[in-house]
Amino acid sequence: MEQSWNRVSEHRESKPLEGKARYFEQALWPHLRSAYNLARWLARNDQDAEDIVQEAFTKAFQAQERLRGGDPRVWLLAIVRNTTMNFLRRRKQGSAEAVEAAREPADRSPDPEARLIDQSRRDQVRAAIDRLAPEFRETIILRELDELSYKEIAAVLNVPIGTVMSRLSRARDLLMEQLMMKEGERQ
Repeated sequence: MEQSWNRVSEHRESKPLEGKARYFEQALWPHLRSAYNLARWLARNDQDAEDIVQEAFTKAFQAQERLRGGDPRVWLLAIVRNTTMNFLRRRKQGSAEAVEAAREPADRSPDPEARLIDQSRRDQVRAAIDRLAPEFRETIILRELDELSYKEIAAVLNVPIGTVMSRLSRARDLLMEQLMMKEGERQ
């Protein structure tokens, strides 16, 4: 009798867990790339970004009942951002080590000259983005790379839409200034 009760008990407990896992897989898992991308740009390190995303996904899985009909992508990216900020605070308190810059994956372009030019442009843009203050960097990453709307960015960052618009405008201006300055140095 005790064995049959254990099976019934396990069955009752597994049903909600299966539903959570299915929901997680369908609603949140598709946004893994965006989550990693945001963590990578904020943490500036591939390995740290992987750890952050793993922690954020664990938090999201445990708290998914709090979503309540909102946009799962925005909700998840807010968790990733908060997890990243907490990670960076902990790291800053614990150590003053410099953050290692991540390398861009190798371009598979067959033309070496085109590859060199493309790599140079990517490096310039990446360096310009890296030099932005964190509030501008995260805003431009969410808009230009993750293609979130202003409303979604406001939700992720927990700021008014006007703040998103002004940060985005300022970030774009700063990027242009940096890239134009770099272009002027080459001539």
